[in-house]
Amino acid sequence: MICSVKHSPAALGVPDLLRLRPKASGLRPQSCSLPSMSAPKGSNFGLCARKPLYISSIEAFGSSESAKPRKPIIECKAYEADQSQPIELSDQQVKAAAAQKLKISIYFATWWALNVVFNIYNKKVLNAYPYPWLTSTLSLAAGSLIMLVSWAFRIVEAPKTDLEFWKTLFPVAVAHTIGHVAATVSMSKVAVSFTHIIKSGEPAFSVLVSRFILGETFPVPVYLSLVPIIGGCALAAVTELNFNMIGFMGAMISNLAFVFRNIFSKRGMKGKSVSGMNYYACLSIMSLLILTPFAIAVEGPQFWVAGWEKAISQIGPNFIWWVAAQSVFYHLYNQVSYMSLDEISPLTFSIGNTMKRISVIVSSIIIFRTPVQPVNALGAAIAVLGTFLYSQAKQ
Repeated sequence: MICSVKHSPAALGVPDLLRLRPKASGLRPQSCSLPSMSAPKGSNFGLCARKPLYISSIEAFGSSESAKPRKPIIECKAYEADQSQPIELSDQQVKAAAAQKLKISIYFATWWALNVVFNIYNKKVLNAYPYPWLTSTLSLAAGSLIMLVSWAFRIVEAPKTDLEFWKTLFPVAVAHTIGHVAATVSMSKVAVSFTHIIKSGEPAFSVLVSRFILGETFPVPVYLSLVPIIGGCALAAVTELNFNMIGFMGAMISNLAFVFRNIFSKRGMKGKSVSGMNYYACLSIMSLLILTPFAIAVEGPQFWVAGWEKAISQIGPNFIWWVAAQSVFYHLYNQVSYMSLDEISPLTFSIGNTMKRISVIVSSIIIFRTPVQPVNALGAAIAVLGTFLYSQAKQ
């Protein structure tokens, strides 16, 4: 229906207009008013609607020269559709959700298992071959080689990157390199369980850096969750039977470096369409390029060769398997963790990371028969519990 109302210079009265009223219906309309409209002298005024327009009433078109207040010209009435119907999921959607949960569960189980295996072999290598800089370099080299071969044979689709991508990745790689080397140095000096107890204090570093450097504030429960983290780590450190300052400082530096890695990742990688697997592969390649010259300068090939010959003479060919295993499993567990981050929320990832530390601490104590005092175990439990509470309060 098309209706048109034309306004002439002369005043229009009610009898001169067409009155339109909606047909009776079971719906009770709601009313809204539009202000009066007047046209300037000597001009034509047209109102046109291409869709049906239900007009309740048109009243009191007076002279354009009248100064008296006018009532609303057009009163429109409408109603809203009822949207209270519940949304039901189809069988396919339910199956897809169940498959997603199963996929995440597999990722978590694989992530924890690979991490435990890496820590065991890494500690074995470091006990027989105390060169953490070279060990860290071999871990990054193995991962880089695996991904380069996967890209070359199209096992994995290569990422589409540009110069800007590598620029934003550089600070992330620097922080990742420092954190990786510091953690390896720590494990070469102290028990694996002790290193991971100290590393469970990473949330405390995250909050402090974000508060005093980035100026971010957090709710009170987040700050309160730091009390058991700091207290538990301190209690575990004081009661550690094989305490070593280099090992302790290595774990602390690793915490700080990984906090900055996460900050740089959030800032630099925002909006980049690179999968978790390829992102970590690119990170490994750049970290390898950064670490290699420093490893040569700090330790040197001469010490590496002498230490290698000594380890082979004491352990035999199994030592080669240990080195290969710790290198490959380091890449695999990190790769699976980044793949998990693609599928889950940061909160779920934090909880998974907390559970991973528990599995590593318990397994390393059992395998290496690390002596643990009850007070030391209590400190570890408090620190891990605080990390879990932090992950809850952070959200």
